[in-house]
Amino acid sequence: MTAHEHHHTHDHLTRRSLIAASGGLLVLAATPGSAQARTLNAPAARGASRASAISQGTALVHADLHNHTLMSDGDGDPANAFASMREAGLDVAALTDHTTLFAIEGLSSSEWRRAGQLADAANDPGVYTAIRGFEWSHPLLGHVNVWYSGNFTDLGSSSSMGKLYDFIEGSGGISGFNHPGREVLRFNDFSYDASLRDQMVGLEMFNRGDDYLFDGWSNGQSSPLNACLNAGWRTGLTGVTDEHGTNWGFPEGKGRTGLWVAENTRNGVLEAMRARRFFATRVSGLRLDATASGVRMGSSLPFARGDVRFSVDLDRGPEWAGKPLKLQVLRPGTRAPEVVEVIDTTAGRITEFTVPLDVEDGKWVVIRVSDPTQANASPGPSGHPCNDWGVAYSSPWWLTN
Repeated sequence: MTAHEHHHTHDHLTRRSLIAASGGLLVLAATPGSAQARTLNAPAARGASRASAISQGTALVHADLHNHTLMSDGDGDPANAFASMREAGLDVAALTDHTTLFAIEGLSSSEWRRAGQLADAANDPGVYTAIRGFEWSHPLLGHVNVWYSGNFTDLGSSSSMGKLYDFIEGSGGISGFNHPGREVLRFNDFSYDASLRDQMVGLEMFNRGDDYLFDGWSNGQSSPLNACLNAGWRTGLTGVTDEHGTNWGFPEGKGRTGLWVAENTRNGVLEAMRARRFFATRVSGLRLDATASGVRMGSSLPFARGDVRFSVDLDRGPEWAGKPLKLQVLRPGTRAPEVVEVIDTTAGRITEFTVPLDVEDGKWVVIRVSDPTQANASPGPSGHPCNDWGVAYSSPWWLTN
């Protein structure tokens, strides 16, 4: 079993029979704050303030948009999941159980409805946003999360990337590529479909504790980030826990997404995700905001060539005050991103720097935040600047002529 494979392989029929036997009693038995959750060190107490030092009109919320329960291949009672994530200090949470073939270890129609009922019961507009989604799960093509769809699709109805894209487009929902590179075909090598460009909003850069920048590199594959963005997709970059146990929201060191929202509601989260106004991290309480010549990350930069002035707001509160970090400016490469600039910085400050960019060298730019004192457990080319420990990724900017 590799580091990226699921760790929970218990008898799923036993869990399903348990759910069926318990019926609605599971909802009644769920306590909003379990004894286990109360004894854990929730990340809510640490971290930076939620106001950007360089942008106006939005606030930072911490999100985990990829989680599992007994309704697919997780170990946990779904009735406990949203309460656990809220108690852990998350502001936005999603349940995204797998859809498979014939609901084998995947969502059934009744479980899909139940996920919606649990999300509606937990949703607290302005305070805590609870979302139902699903993870389309193909063993070779890869896994794709879909949020804000009225229904779900599985491998029986959507057996190819094209059919899945047709479903997403028709649903009006949004979607993201999950743990990119783990499944061998990598979404047909990120084959681009222009009709879905606006709705394919995310690419997971942190899944559980893993940095996916160079996932598959040791087996001869290119960087998933490079492959996805060079194919033409305009995905923001996310981090997720992909929880399959019962500690939803609590494990430190696993992926998180920081969303910059006008309001913490389902509509506010949807708007921020469509705008790619978010960043990936695996550190709780981190604040990252960045602009390029005044344009916020996740946006088009109406600019063909010349000097671009970046401003980066990076903070994690008193715990990381003065911590040495690096800002790496990533640009398209053939198989791995090119790093055109590395800037030394510290947490708790605004860093400004200028980098010359040319659309002829590629259409996207990403800022990676790293800790130079630790190594990347999945390194890329020998000597690559990103072979250190990834802390966060900004969503890209896209240069336009």
